[in-house]
Amino acid sequence: MARGCVMMMKVIMIMAMAMAMNIAMCDPIAPCYFIFGDSLVDSGNNNRLTSLARADYFPYGIDFQFGPTGRFSNGKTTVDVITELLGFDDYITPYSQARGDDILRGVNYASAAAGIREETGRQLGARITFAGQVANHVNTVSQVVNILGDENEAANYLSKCIYSIGLGSNDYLNNYFMPVYYSTGNQYSPDSFANDLINRYTQQLRILYNNGARKFALIGIGAIGCSPNELAQNSRDGTTCDERINSANRIFNSKLVSLVDHFNQNTPDAKFTYINAYGIFQEMVANPARYGFRVTNAGCCGVGRNNGQITCLPGQAPCLNRDEFVFWDAFHPGEAANVVIGGRSFQRESASDAHPYDIQQLAML
Repeated sequence: MARGCVMMMKVIMIMAMAMAMNIAMCDPIAPCYFIFGDSLVDSGNNNRLTSLARADYFPYGIDFQFGPTGRFSNGKTTVDVITELLGFDDYITPYSQARGDDILRGVNYASAAAGIREETGRQLGARITFAGQVANHVNTVSQVVNILGDENEAANYLSKCIYSIGLGSNDYLNNYFMPVYYSTGNQYSPDSFANDLINRYTQQLRILYNNGARKFALIGIGAIGCSPNELAQNSRDGTTCDERINSANRIFNSKLVSLVDHFNQNTPDAKFTYINAYGIFQEMVANPARYGFRVTNAGCCGVGRNNGQITCLPGQAPCLNRDEFVFWDAFHPGEAANVVIGGRSFQRESASDAHPYDIQQLAML
């Protein structure tokens, strides 16, 4: 009997050790993930707003396990992919739904139509600007302090979290290159407009830093001039991208890289990195077959030329071969493209994907 008990105890100990190892293996490599952005990563914050920039209806989410959630995709967004790769067992909750201890995993503050400038996207209705998202995070930080019981404890915890910021697209799409509604295109040159955006961006980064953020992934703007909407409006052949827009986007991205370098040189207790979404996208378009894509210039769901003149309508039947389309609708990549972009943001395939770290490296620092 005694020997049997000893054997049983050994079995129990081995099982306990195996369970502990399994739990350890499943732990995220960062304790929390805070997300700031626009419709590319909005997961439902606009659902309760009076806005035209909403995606809480079918066929959005047709390939997502929870159906239409407010994600501007047929399935996962890039941050959903990154969340999985970081090791989280569930997606990061949008700010509009985040409650209690759930915020310790992180919060998604992103809002469709949001920009770095306050007026950006106003013609679409309500949205939460970059400054508004940062203000919401300051509120979250006060809650984290209350949960953990001490400011120093909270600061230590937040210093290990990943903060991803992806804004600026709407400042071009729904501001600078929309002269019917905005005068910025006449007031600023592409270079001076990018400087204005970077200055505003910097102010918000400093607020995040002052509230405990130490690991920043700044996501560059994609090639907006290659979206189905821009091709439908401005491309003679429906395939040639609008270089005027793409050139302005590259100017902004170049300044964002310089901002990363500036912060890395001047804030030694923090780490910043740039994710080259523009370059990753261009690689997919240049070599579509490598990723299983067949259509790079039209939305899977939409209306008009390139399926890009009007975005995906409620109840509209999308294409059946969704994984063969880079774009889901007039503006947004589909899940298949988001898997590529998110995957290469997390672990770069080439040196140009991220500077100076990919998100996996950032989390491990």
